[in-house]
Amino acid sequence: MKDLTEHLRDGGLVVLAGDALRGGDLDLAAAASWVTPETIAFMARHGRGLICLGLDSVRAAELGITPQRSEGHGSSGRPFGRSIEAAQGVTTGISAADRAHTIRVAVDPTCGAADLVSPGHIFPLIANPAGPRARLSTLEAGLAIMAHHGLGNGVVLCAMLREDGTMARIGEIERWAEQEGIPIIDIAEWVDTNVPA
Repeated sequence: MKDLTEHLRDGGLVVLAGDALRGGDLDLAAAASWVTPETIAFMARHGRGLICLGLDSVRAAELGITPQRSEGHGSSGRPFGRSIEAAQGVTTGISAADRAHTIRVAVDPTCGAADLVSPGHIFPLIANPAGPRARLSTLEAGLAIMAHHGLGNGVVLCAMLREDGTMARIGEIERWAEQEGIPIIDIAEWVDTNVPA
């Protein structure tokens, strides 16, 4: 059995549960620096929600991405920035390979704002700089988890929906996650254990 760092470095996913701001919604999450086309395709097929790139505020500013709503950090809504696409190396932008490429460009420290165009098919989320103790959501916790495991400065998130389009709940996906080899992380427990108060 792989440890979590190796699992995520191989493009593997986790389920993040316990989002205090979104009423218990679940997200599939992956390390942005290590995301693969297969990861994106799996998210689209099994998560069914919008595929987003979580960034810290410093990296978002480096890329020229600002929040669309100034009140986003204080509400249950997600703090979206303008949508993005890699300036080079993509075709239509919507394929799993193109979206994975855009994500990797956005978190590559050698790339900057000039390497992205807008609008695009990746939807950035800009985290609260105070972190998951200030805003307990899958965004801030996901970034903290990736940083804790040395996996870079971004997290890919996809909300998990039922087949009818309503939000999935933890009791409905536990057996599926075990069968798929996808760990489930309760973000409140993880933050209490790993993030200084």
